[in-house]
Amino acid sequence: MRTRKLFWQDPYCAQANCAVSGVSGADIFLASTIFFAFCGGQESDRGTIGGFEVLEARREGLDIRYTLEQGHSIRQGEVVMVAIDWDRRYRLMRLHFAAELILELLCRRLPQAPRIGAHISQDKARIDFALSSSIAPLLPSVADEANAIVSADLPIVTGFDDEESERRYWFVEGLSRVPCGGTHVRRTGELGRVSLKRKNVGSGKERVEIRVTENMVPSG
Repeated sequence: MRTRKLFWQDPYCAQANCAVSGVSGADIFLASTIFFAFCGGQESDRGTIGGFEVLEARREGLDIRYTLEQGHSIRQGEVVMVAIDWDRRYRLMRLHFAAELILELLCRRLPQAPRIGAHISQDKARIDFALSSSIAPLLPSVADEANAIVSADLPIVTGFDDEESERRYWFVEGLSRVPCGGTHVRRTGELGRVSLKRKNVGSGKERVEIRVTENMVPSG
């Protein structure tokens, strides 16, 4: 099976009617969905399907399996309302792209320091590098460059490199074209001000924590 991923077509959509393509106990599958499942470090959405809370969303190949509350009454072939926590989604989108932006800018300065981890939650994002020296001296200039790109309010273009295998990318003119299957805002200006902090998490590893302005108004 393959779930049609509406969150790529319109990541600003917070509610949609979707057909149920399969049911297996507490787990269900949808023919199409706006409900993002954990991928590339970006946390899953939170919300409901048919009025029942989604406890877990996980990818299985090109499909997505949703685990609902025990005792749900959803049946295969039904059309159900899928609703996500929009405020959370919008923060995840902003922090996701902020992390992607910071990663690109840091990799230009640290071409020999591989990324060894990343995570995007609704409160902050982080990127881990294999690096023996402190990354702190680089962060002020990287933050300044990132915020200049935010202030320029550039369009963020997304699309498929290979639609059949669902390999996607984002592109900002003059910056980069990067493989990525997450959800993104439409313009860099939506990020708000980006701030960076170094965290020491052990010998040979440097972590950069990323936050964005708290008081942005969702565009959904």
